[in-house]
Amino acid sequence: MVDDASEAGTPLDAPPEPTLEMLRHSAAHLMAAAVVELFSGAQYDVGPAIEDGFFYNFRLPDRAHFTDDDLPRIESQMRHLALRKVPFTPEVLSREEARALFERIDQPFKVDIIDRLPDVARFNVYRTGDFVDLCRGPHVPDSGWLDAIKLLRVAGVYWRGDERNEQLQRVYGTAWFTQEELDAFLQRLVEAERRDHRRIGRELDLFSFPDEIGSGLPVFHPHGGRVRRILEDYSRERHDAAGYEFVTTPHITKSDLFETSGHLQWFAEGMFPPMELDGGTQYYLKPMNCPMHILVYRSRMRSYRELPLRLFEFGTVYRYEKSGVVHGLTRVRGLTMDDAHIFCSREQMTGELTALLDFVLGLLRDFGLTDIQLVLQTRPEGKAVGTDEEWEEATEGLRSAARAMGLSLRVDEGEGTFYAPKISVETRDAIGRAWQMSTVQVDFLLPQRFGLEYIDSDGARHRPIMIHRALFGSIERFFGILVEHYAGEFPLWLAPVQCDLIPVQDDAPAVMTYIRELDGLFRAAGLRAHIDDRPGERMQARVRASEVRKVPYVVVVGKRDVERGDDVLTLRDNRRGGAQEQMQVAEIIDRLAAEVRERRPA
Repeated sequence: MVDDASEAGTPLDAPPEPTLEMLRHSAAHLMAAAVVELFSGAQYDVGPAIEDGFFYNFRLPDRAHFTDDDLPRIESQMRHLALRKVPFTPEVLSREEARALFERIDQPFKVDIIDRLPDVARFNVYRTGDFVDLCRGPHVPDSGWLDAIKLLRVAGVYWRGDERNEQLQRVYGTAWFTQEELDAFLQRLVEAERRDHRRIGRELDLFSFPDEIGSGLPVFHPHGGRVRRILEDYSRERHDAAGYEFVTTPHITKSDLFETSGHLQWFAEGMFPPMELDGGTQYYLKPMNCPMHILVYRSRMRSYRELPLRLFEFGTVYRYEKSGVVHGLTRVRGLTMDDAHIFCSREQMTGELTALLDFVLGLLRDFGLTDIQLVLQTRPEGKAVGTDEEWEEATEGLRSAARAMGLSLRVDEGEGTFYAPKISVETRDAIGRAWQMSTVQVDFLLPQRFGLEYIDSDGARHRPIMIHRALFGSIERFFGILVEHYAGEFPLWLAPVQCDLIPVQDDAPAVMTYIRELDGLFRAAGLRAHIDDRPGERMQARVRASEVRKVPYVVVVGKRDVERGDDVLTLRDNRRGGAQEQMQVAEIIDRLAAEVRERRPA
């Protein structure tokens, strides 16, 4: 992080070979230096390198705000500083020297950082010309390395992420080693905008976010509801075949349940406020399904013969996300998780984890997400419960299962949940963006807190291990990712309408009779057809509308087609530039049905 102080007394070593993160770290400093030069009295907070770029938070004099015209000015000043090849110069200061320095240059956010680190005796700072900042480093040697830069946008953020604090201005940018890399990234941004699921959702009439309902609470329209049903039905089919038992649990519960699970201690800020019912008893909207699945397990004594017990639910949960982070379908307040919890013995754990990861990866690949990496997230410092031995056993079980998949495994230290380490499955979409998808967690804690037991073959009581797993993460988020991955052009098996049936003359009774019969044949074969018989529209306009709605196929029927009586029609493939092929009706249906059955990619 750009703003963090180094460990007390740690000398500043010679910088290593520059990396992309180091380059962006340095670009954040350069941007702050440019802002301070252009806006007298500007105060800077924090500014780390992030994936694909960097940002810095500022307070401008008199609570002014950046405008769109300011970004080119700041960027121009950054380029001016880059041409001067200003060095990034490290220093080590005592606490008193560092505090006095930032008080003298009127940078209260830096003084606050120093004051929040009472045990640090010495602080690292870096100077870039007249600009100075608390910083661990390292940096590139000088600003001359920073010629492939671009400022992207301005956003409002609360100081230290707390909405009770004042709002600062955050400027985002990106930096690359070469102009070619920068140009390619900017083109990806253009493509990402084209694929934005919020825009496509409106255009294809898939879902909406009515103001009357509230932020982060989507409504799925018929076409979106159809795609969602396909996702859910296929998932149910696969879970049924894999030996999962289906359960259903309520949306609210007494507070006692989340006190026992620990969520009210560790996750309360992510929960909606309680409701008082039944004479003052507090009820909560559930943020997670796992405590209720535990109650299903605990409803009676279990035998070792029942293990592993795999419980599955499409369970809707509610998270109190701040309005500033709610984003379309990918960050919502009401979400439906394809949630599974597996209760097993210690001896069964490794086998269950391996089978589970195989199941997860196979299902993601069925939906066209094939670029996959596993991420092991370990015990968080200062926010974890359970013994060291339990955490080590759970972590090693996950590590062993991941290795068995033959995939690359990245370790994110300290990023597990308070009760368990986890493996996150990351996928890259069609334009290379990484998305966190499925999560798998090994949990020793909750079985202890709820006193779960089973009777083993020797008649003794043992405690099961609990494995948490959300495959899609949430239906809403997975839906949004698929929309962007396919740019709305779903493969045939997922498309809400698979084939438009279009009459050349909608005033010809024989043509309309034939088309309705054709629609019946499609439906009998399990295909989703749609008759476009809007009055007054020319055939060419209807075909164009089909392309805009991203319907994969079109069949056009005219009087001569009906009069010939040979059931030969023209199949038009919208996904391949309108390529056309004459085929028998039975062949058309067989071809589309095979494509659906084989779940061919778009």
